[in-house]
Formats: sequence, C-alpha cells, structure tokens
Amino acid sequence: MHVYDLGVVPWLHSQLLYHALPRVGGSGVILLAPATPYVCIGYHQDAAQEVDLDFCRERGIPVFRREVGGGAVYLDGDQLFYQIVLPAAHPAAQGDKEAIYRRLLAPVVRTYQAIGIPAEYKPVNDIIVGGRKISGNGAAEIAGSTVLVGNLILDFNHEMMARVLRVPDEKFRDKVFKTLKDNLTTIRRELGYVPPVEELKAILIRELESALGPLEPAALPAEVYRMADELAPRMTSDEWLAGRARRGGGRDVKIQAGVHVVQRAYKARGGLIRAVMVVRDGRIAELELSGDFFFYPAESLADLEQALVGVSPEQVEAAVAEFYAAHAIQSPGLAPADFAEALRPAG
Repeated sequence: MHVYDLGVVPWLHSQLLYHALPRVGGSGVILLAPATPYVCIGYHQDAAQEVDLDFCRERGIPVFRREVGGGAVYLDGDQLFYQIVLPAAHPAAQGDKEAIYRRLLAPVVRTYQAIGIPAEYKPVNDIIVGGRKISGNGAAEIAGSTVLVGNLILDFNHEMMARVLRVPDEKFRDKVFKTLKDNLTTIRRELGYVPPVEELKAILIRELESALGPLEPAALPAEVYRMADELAPRMTSDEWLAGRARRGGGRDVKIQAGVHVVQRAYKARGGLIRAVMVVRDGRIAELELSGDFFFYPAESLADLEQALVGVSPEQVEAAVAEFYAAHAIQSPGLAPADFAEALRPAG
C-alpha cells in the first residue's frame, strides 16, 4: 500500500482527494494540511442549522459538506490530516465500524504517546488526553471502500470555531467557546511546543504500518486529481451544501386539529439527532432527520425517514429496529431507542 505525503494543498483538495481516490479504485494513506481555513460539516448535517453561513461568506471562509458523518468543524493548517482509504477486502477494514475505529485509531494513539502525550482511545471515534479531545475522526463507505479521516491537532483556533457555528445569541457563543477551550486540547497545549511536522509524519507512518502493512511513498496518481476536478462542481454547489436542509418551524406548531409540525433534538452517545416532522392524527406524516451522527450505509437515512411515515411515535423504536435488521444498518453509539427518544411527543 502507498502513502501519499502531499504537504500543504489547496483547501478544496484536502477534502476532494479522499473522495476521489476510492472512486478510481485506489487505496492508501494520504497525509496533508490545508493551505487556508474552511468549515467542514458532516454528511447528515443541515448547514443552515449548524453554521453561521452569513459570517463565513463575509469572511471568505468556505463551507464544505463531506461524505463522512460527524459534526461541523473549523479546519486549517494547524492540523495534520490523515486519510486512510481501504478496499473492502483489506484485513483492517473487517468487522463493524466500532472495530474499524478501534483498529485504525490505535496507531494514532501511539503516535501521540511517542511524543510524550498520554493519549487514549475513547469510543466511538475520539482520542483524548486528560479527558480532553485531541483528535477528531470519522469513517464512511465511499465507492465500495472504507475511508477513515482524522487529524493530529497541532494547535487550534477555539475562538474561530465558536464564531463560525450558528448559535441563538452571544451569551450562548461565549459558553460554546469556554466549553471548547475546556474540552478540546492540542499538541502545543500539552507539550508547550509543536514537534517538527516531518517528525510527526514519520512516527504516524511507522505506527500505521502496524495496522496496514508496509507503506511505500508514492506520488498521488494523476487520475485521482482528474476525478477530484470532476467532483468539484457538484460538491461545491449550493445544492450539495444544502443537501440536508430542513424546513424551519417551532418546537410544536399546531396547524389545525390533529396536525402539528414538531421539531426535536436528542443527544445520544453517538451524536445529536435532529428531527422535524409533521404529525397527523397521532402518526408521522412527514419526517426529516439530520445531525452529527454516523449512519451506514449513509444513503439509507432517507429510506429510514420514509419507513417511519405512518408510524406513531410510540412505535418508532420497533420500526427502526426492524429497519436496522432489514438493511444491515450500523450507527455507532446510536440505537433504535435513541430515535424513539428523538421522536417522542412532548410532555
């Protein structure tokens, strides 16, 4: 397997290349950092709900929706990205998603430990030190391959992260900033300095070889860049960014007798579930789900929405469990009972 050390790349390539590599039948490990900052949201998120899009436009900060679940994050050159693309048959891609996370994140944990940071793996997909997150990671199935993306956080702009998020008021934003500072740490914060990036890369590659086998340095094939160019118009379009856009509405708006538009949010172990639904005569008539969770296969979330039409909120857990069984769904940290909680009537 090859390792593609790309150094610093245009921000868009830092996302498009790992989307392109599996689409041309390739595999390997990509290491890179973006040349300029941007905001990246998870596949199932609603950009308008999660990100202050007006602020980002005013500041010239691009917003990108990836084909990987998880939450919105501010990304810049103070993070070293690793992007692992594995064919479905690769030994490291076997098992459920939690097993894959545990297997592929162990080398990252050891990389931190090798530079003197006592990092630990925290299920489902975090690496922590002293209770604080020090690496963000997500996995997806893209073009039949298993893809895991993550970062070594050299330093972090907590203030800008708090600013790009959409929040109800400035008091809430201050709380977000303080919570970020308290719960997200960096290599600089832990060590007082940042080791040379080339040293970090060498350690990471050595540790990844224990899970993936020998990694030979190589130039990324030209066909990957061509595929990235093909993907760019679609994945930078307003339509793609708004792909999970949701209608507005209050928490529970009565339209007429027996008809309500309901908005819910429920924090499960595996992430936040947002739901907007129309309830007619005690049954779900329309449903839209979003959030910062992981759901495999990703495209099946829309099918789940349709499967729950006609179901009463009290029957949701059984209906979701049946859907999971029929479609071999994996959602680390998320169970049918969590969807039932998210769709539970108020009161």
